[in-house]
Amino acid sequence: MTGPNITLPLDLPDVNVLGVTLREESIEITLESTLNYAYCRKCGQKLTALHSYDAWVTVQHLPILGRKVFLKFRPKRYRCPDCDDHPTTTQQLAWVEPNSGQTKAYTAHLLRAMVNSTLADVSVKEHVPYDTLVGVLERSIATQVDWSAYRCLGVLGIDEIALKKGHRDFVVIVSARLPTGHVAVLGVLPDRCQATLQTFLTTIPAPLRATIHTACCDVHEAYHAAVKVVLPHARLVVDRFHIARLYRQAADDLRKSELKRLRRTLSPASYRSLKGAMWAFRKAQRDLKPDERMLLETLFALAPSLKTAYGLREELTHIFDTAPGKNKAKRLLRDWQAKVRASGLTCFDTFLGTLDRFWNEITNYFVDHHSSGFVEGLNNKLKVLKRRCYGIFNLDHFFQRIFLDLEGYRLFN
Repeated sequence: MTGPNITLPLDLPDVNVLGVTLREESIEITLESTLNYAYCRKCGQKLTALHSYDAWVTVQHLPILGRKVFLKFRPKRYRCPDCDDHPTTTQQLAWVEPNSGQTKAYTAHLLRAMVNSTLADVSVKEHVPYDTLVGVLERSIATQVDWSAYRCLGVLGIDEIALKKGHRDFVVIVSARLPTGHVAVLGVLPDRCQATLQTFLTTIPAPLRATIHTACCDVHEAYHAAVKVVLPHARLVVDRFHIARLYRQAADDLRKSELKRLRRTLSPASYRSLKGAMWAFRKAQRDLKPDERMLLETLFALAPSLKTAYGLREELTHIFDTAPGKNKAKRLLRDWQAKVRASGLTCFDTFLGTLDRFWNEITNYFVDHHSSGFVEGLNNKLKVLKRRCYGIFNLDHFFQRIFLDLEGYRLFN
């Protein structure tokens, strides 16, 4: 093969290139190690007495110009003069992934390719067997968190996600928003029981546990109980977005019942004039367009109770958005509760009970305004991961894939 030549660095330490063979779809590079020692596999001492060479070994390296690259070399063997029977030890090269048939650089390349992708896709793109990729994942990504990788956890997030849509096979995702703002996955738990979460939290080393100043979750009492037992120093916060979902749903339930009533009592033409009322009603007042405001005015004239519920809903959202501290928020929330009771509306009754039941945990939000926003963002990522992989039901594999998607570019770039 003739043509212009270029020089590319292999970025492999302690080797000499003996030869290069170009093939139609690959490049084979023959190497030799320049290191003249090894460490005894029994006693660990440095060996310099060369005994022999092993058989030729071929490992795959990073592709060049779209061609696969294979490195071929013969490992050196050294004899130990001090151990019984004078065993020999094969030299280990720093750039080779042991027992894998790949260089460490190529392993990192495959792991980068798996980030936000599927093993099946990477197998096709890289022309690598699927089982090889499974092996790369198993060797490179742990199935449980490495606590030594963290110095401070900050805000803990606890939430559940269903492995199958429409099924109640929930798993609990425990995550943390670190002081840097980075979100880290800490665990995937098989159920929502207090004992399960409590056991997991106790595995956090005590010094690291002391760095958790806030725990955010929903109103599931098993989470609260586990946090209070294991993390009594942490401020427990019921996430404001879970609370918003409850009171907004209460107002929306009233809308549904009122529209059903209007459908029975209005003429078809009059009822058609309310088309689009659902979307307008669900919007915040500041986001309404002029035609949506007119639509709501028409709806409120026909169903005054909806106007009251809409106003109360928006007022509560304003409290969560603007209350400057916990004590001020408590006073505003008590005033809001009084207004609801005076209005005669019953749609908020269940929510009022929830507010009273988790009063301290809900109002803890107003201390530092911590929420589970980072948890909800992670949940969206997990839903994409599940769909992309057509479901992942092995929890160890689920943890590995979450970890890889979150940390892969940082660790293997």
